[in-house]
Amino acid sequence: MAEPSQIEVVEGTIKSVVFHNGENGYTVLHVELPSGYALRKLNEITVVGKTHAVWEGEEVRAEGQWVTDKTHGRQFKAETITCVAPKSIAGIERYLASGLIKGVGKVLAKRIVDTFGDETLNVLNYQSARLREVPKLGTAKIAQIRDSWRANATMRENMIFGQTYGISVAKMTKIVRRYGPDAIAIVKADPYKLCRDIWGIGFATADKIALSVGMPKDSPLRARASICYTLETEAEDGGHCWSHENDLLLRGNELTGIPVEILASALETEIGNGHVVAEGESPRRIYLSSLYFSERDVARRVKRILSTPRTFREIDARRAIAWWERRSGMTLESHQSQAVERSLESKFSIITGGPGVGKTTIIRALVDICGERRLKVVLAAPTGRAAKRMSESVGAPAQTIHRLLKWNPVTNRFTYNAENRYEGDVFIFDETSMIDIKLACDLLAALPESAVVVWVGDTDQLPSVGAGSVLSDLIKSGVVPSTRLSFIFRQDAAGLIVRNAHHVNAGEPLEIRHGDTDFYFMRIEDPATCIGRAIEFMTDRIPRKFGLDPLEDVQVLTPMRRNLLGTENLNCEIQKALNPDGEGLVRGGTTFRAGDRVMQLRNNYDKDVYNGDVGFVKSVDPAARAMVVTFDGRPVKYDSGDLDELVLAYAMTIHKSQGSEYPAVIVIMHTQHYVMLQRNLLYTAITRGRRLVLLMGVPYAVDQAIKTNTVRERRTGLAERLAQDGHTKG
Repeated sequence: MAEPSQIEVVEGTIKSVVFHNGENGYTVLHVELPSGYALRKLNEITVVGKTHAVWEGEEVRAEGQWVTDKTHGRQFKAETITCVAPKSIAGIERYLASGLIKGVGKVLAKRIVDTFGDETLNVLNYQSARLREVPKLGTAKIAQIRDSWRANATMRENMIFGQTYGISVAKMTKIVRRYGPDAIAIVKADPYKLCRDIWGIGFATADKIALSVGMPKDSPLRARASICYTLETEAEDGGHCWSHENDLLLRGNELTGIPVEILASALETEIGNGHVVAEGESPRRIYLSSLYFSERDVARRVKRILSTPRTFREIDARRAIAWWERRSGMTLESHQSQAVERSLESKFSIITGGPGVGKTTIIRALVDICGERRLKVVLAAPTGRAAKRMSESVGAPAQTIHRLLKWNPVTNRFTYNAENRYEGDVFIFDETSMIDIKLACDLLAALPESAVVVWVGDTDQLPSVGAGSVLSDLIKSGVVPSTRLSFIFRQDAAGLIVRNAHHVNAGEPLEIRHGDTDFYFMRIEDPATCIGRAIEFMTDRIPRKFGLDPLEDVQVLTPMRRNLLGTENLNCEIQKALNPDGEGLVRGGTTFRAGDRVMQLRNNYDKDVYNGDVGFVKSVDPAARAMVVTFDGRPVKYDSGDLDELVLAYAMTIHKSQGSEYPAVIVIMHTQHYVMLQRNLLYTAITRGRRLVLLMGVPYAVDQAIKTNTVRERRTGLAERLAQDGHTKG
């Protein structure tokens, strides 16, 4: 609570850094006041505020007001904190011993200051060769001190620069890691490089820097950056591969205020330098070059696979099916038989359908038949959970597509590619609705053109997070043979998960029964009550009744990240119930503790961890701002610059749950989520549950989701490219 007073200034020496958050700069300092200070009764005060890198022994000037905190008592709340190198000998000695310089502790700091006195900092800055004058200081130690001092000076300059433009310490660390010691000069020369090179920094931050360093508002560089940024936003937010030229220019104008004529000239420049590609006549389709070439190459590679003869003798599909039915004791339904026949007879084929229609049975039949012929069968899926489920249900090893292709951090590309194809005869991929155009390009490039390829997926689920609608476009083109399964096998007298998934997909009301079942609906109007009941069922009632582990087996799903019933708030509240205690590592508004369930937000090829991967925090080190997370038992270290790639995952968005399946899911549907309510969203959520689905929220929201089937079409060109001179070949 602030005390009524004018802005005051306090000055002193930092005795200790009680707390410093490298993400947002929030700092708590114990500050020694000089003798003769107006408040003579106070020798030491607590200062709280925000600042960049800070060290013990520095002199500090803080402007702000005195406040009385309920827990910590009277302290000085600073609006601005300015730190400068100390001038007193005692301050310099403490400064050097604070950990500022690698290898310099209290004893060596005293020897250095005893040698140079109040000239110590000047010697370190400009006359480091004089360090030879310090007794018992060897050449190697002098070199270490010199390098550490220079690096620290550069770091401080970088952090001050970042703080000026609202860039966190963690992101500034990434910038320096990417650009090296000349980071500030590189960023000032072209601030928009940050949008392209640093994950988590958008156009607004780069634009703020550009304008502040004097770049004209109608600068060609700014105009070109806005063109690429707008295309990237269309791809990331809408999944579009291209934009109409006129729409692109208008959106660029809305973003920057730059006249359309200048933006049109900038567009031609970007086309000329190869950053974007224009296709067709007016209005032209404008692609980011990476998406254009990915789309073109996918079409080319699909056609090549279809037209290239297989290296092994063709299998008599009907005889093979009869053999498998006798061996397994199962009889395939007519559409299942058709799917197996097409998969064995065609070079590239697709099997699609909802839950419970027998897709897994078909995969198992194909694996058994091909295995009997001694063919090498390769199984993979986009996510770790999908690959694990595929392996368990089929009884054969499966892996993620990324691990199949094997990223090489030295060459910065996948090990298996067009020049080094993966060896195999038959490749079967599950959950292919999740495959975006870029991953499809990398995947198909790595497959031998003589191989038989089978894609299995559900086109009624949400489309891929990345750009493109690859599975739907392959089917739409008519070039790739496809079989849609509709007969429902997986149901029993009490089971409603599969039935309700198909009801939703057909636009029909949910089927609700009383008593023991696998699908429940709980009407809850009040958002706060909804949170409380979700926590109660996740942490207690579901684990107790079904014998499930709340951390491993129960997942909360919701349409959005923000608002009271979004993932950010739900994760905070669930963490309080499941994992409230223990040492924590704070990043932004999130505290990570050992035992927390977390999710990766982007592909990190160096760590071999990918967007949507879920793991558990094994240990945290708040002092080093680092932690270790295990993914499928494999430990992965995250330092301060990587923490923004992780979020808590007790609750996740339905989009992020794609490709995963859980023993139990709690799905929240509320009018707070109105803008997101779509049929394929609810369908995807329901199909994530294996043993139990608990749907809670407002009936009107559920009804709206079922009724709303106006799914926005993604702008893609793959189906057209495939259909051009395309024809189906076996």
